[in-house]
Amino acid sequence: MPATSSTDPLQRERDHLAASRAALRVMREDVESLDTTDVTGTWVTAIVLNKQIEARIAALADLAHTPLFFGRLDYLHAISEELAEGATGESFYIGRRHVHDAAGDPMVIDWRAPVSQPFYRASRTDPQDVERRRRFGYTGGELTAYEDEHLTDPAETDAASALLAAEIEKPRVGPMRDIVATIQPEQDEIVRADVGGTVCVQGAPGTGKTAVGLHRVAYLLYAHRERLARTGTLVIGPNDAFLSYIEQVLPALGELAVAQSTVQQLVAHVEVRAEDDPEAAGLKGDARMAEVLRRAVRAGIALPTEPCVVVRGSRRWRVPVHELTEIVEELKARDIRYGAAREALPQRIAHAVLLKMEQGGEAPDDRVQDAVARNAQVKAVVKACWPPVDPAKLVHRLLNEPEFLAACADGVLDEEEQRAVLRTKPGRSVRTAPWTPADAVLIDEATDLVQRTASLGHVVLDEAQDLSPMQYRAVGRRCSTGSATVLGDLAQGTTPWATADWAQALHHLGKPGAHVEELTKGFRVPEEVIAYASRLLPAIAPGLAPATSVRDAPGSLTVDRVEDGLDAAVVAACREALAHEGSTGLIAADARIPALAEALDAAGLGHLTPGTETTSKARLTLVPASLAKGLEYDYVVLDEPAAVVAGEPDERTGLRRLYVALTRAVSGLKVLHAQPLPEQLAAVPAPVG
Repeated sequence: MPATSSTDPLQRERDHLAASRAALRVMREDVESLDTTDVTGTWVTAIVLNKQIEARIAALADLAHTPLFFGRLDYLHAISEELAEGATGESFYIGRRHVHDAAGDPMVIDWRAPVSQPFYRASRTDPQDVERRRRFGYTGGELTAYEDEHLTDPAETDAASALLAAEIEKPRVGPMRDIVATIQPEQDEIVRADVGGTVCVQGAPGTGKTAVGLHRVAYLLYAHRERLARTGTLVIGPNDAFLSYIEQVLPALGELAVAQSTVQQLVAHVEVRAEDDPEAAGLKGDARMAEVLRRAVRAGIALPTEPCVVVRGSRRWRVPVHELTEIVEELKARDIRYGAAREALPQRIAHAVLLKMEQGGEAPDDRVQDAVARNAQVKAVVKACWPPVDPAKLVHRLLNEPEFLAACADGVLDEEEQRAVLRTKPGRSVRTAPWTPADAVLIDEATDLVQRTASLGHVVLDEAQDLSPMQYRAVGRRCSTGSATVLGDLAQGTTPWATADWAQALHHLGKPGAHVEELTKGFRVPEEVIAYASRLLPAIAPGLAPATSVRDAPGSLTVDRVEDGLDAAVVAACREALAHEGSTGLIAADARIPALAEALDAAGLGHLTPGTETTSKARLTLVPASLAKGLEYDYVVLDEPAAVVAGEPDERTGLRRLYVALTRAVSGLKVLHAQPLPEQLAAVPAPVG
């Protein structure tokens, strides 16, 4: 660590911050000055090397309003060089990325390094050789305070961390922030879990499950960079608004190469322009459809009826029907992918021809076998016995031809279910009927039955409770040889096929041995708010324990009955919320959005749509209840809970949607209603501000 002459502890820390930033600039300048002109062998290697250098330069960016380090650990004894990234001293600054000085000595240790782990897990009962843990407070990127915990001092009593609370409660303007400075012990265990295993996190609102999943990606890329750089990583979210909200978290942690997608974008084999009714969507998302599709893909396989005669020069080689039948039957019995079997069939026939050629005194080699496999007669047998399959055309046929569907679904779907999934409904043309999201997932399944889907090294699946079994299968194909982090909350499932049990979901994902962790301690939602929302749990998820919050914020919840002029009351509530620092979200039933948008415009209150980044001048977002999941705002105004419930196909789904809307607030929630509240919320007098 660089020496400083200041006697003021805070000034010494500021000096170290300034020196660390200067060292980071030098590290970046060193990379920028690299000359690769004479070190690359080909233009391909030059491109690869230059891209790696560009990525390194981007990763070394000094983000002015992002603290370079947020903590310090003072150990009782010297730490091994292996654990400390080259340093062997007793004090280490913990930050978002590694920074070293001109001599190569670390000035800031990456939060993911082994020596940093006690910053998150050390306690008075298990100090892990840490004498002092220091947290730093920042304002606008400037270090303004510090706070010490002496973990081995018996005279010091436990006290809540004021800086930790301030960081959690910091106003939320802009996209989602990382939580690297506030990761809790139970969260850290999930973040650092081994890359080889799949972890499922059941997390109540405000427990930080999304942040945990993103930080786990960052940790795995640090601990297994070479492996994951080769196999790839992916974050899957429920919609584009959610992905826009979280997109800055990983770059802030120095990770720039993690792809993001929705499930629908993963399976975008066709253009989706329609929606199924709930019954059809539920059936198409049922895991039984996998067997129906498997049968459909293989329905065209036929046994040969004529021998295959191959002419080579002046000789004719004949493979009789019974031998061809054995080859086809053997490939069918192996149950390998349809496309792989179709590629193998001509080679098997050619091999049978070569055996006959050898018996006839010839000495053919592999080139002869390849030539025979390309023979017109062999190709004709393959086309007749194992015809090519176009996944989209196959699904189109399956959903439009009752006889074909009946043959493939025999014993799997009953007649009523078959009628429900057919697209040949009265008044709708088969040719013009557009594809639906559930259809696209079926096409993806059929595509994988024909040709294996490429697998990534690690996939993070957020809001997983809303996926159908067939969607789980689609995601599972993308991590079949890798691992996954599954994040969700059973109480927030709002689709017709919402997950009822994580064991079933993990089975469909192809990860039945995954470890399930439950997070019930909330850090985002105030206790008063989460307690109010938890009244819905017995009706929507009776098996889940109510969440608790570490944040006691009296007055954070207000519930008001409006006798007349609900729109005006909502506008006034938004104006009141905007008087506070931070973001404001107005959440309402989807059907109420146009009227509220008009009322806000008439009142001169500009507003954003979900997914649009909030700024210091644009802090109000009008949020349809269907898009609120995963988002958070400092202050939330919730319009007409009864309308939110009524906007869903059934009461249970509506109450789950309401539960989501009630749990988006960080500092304050104001509920306004003209209609009676759902009985679960009205049974006990509502808290007031």
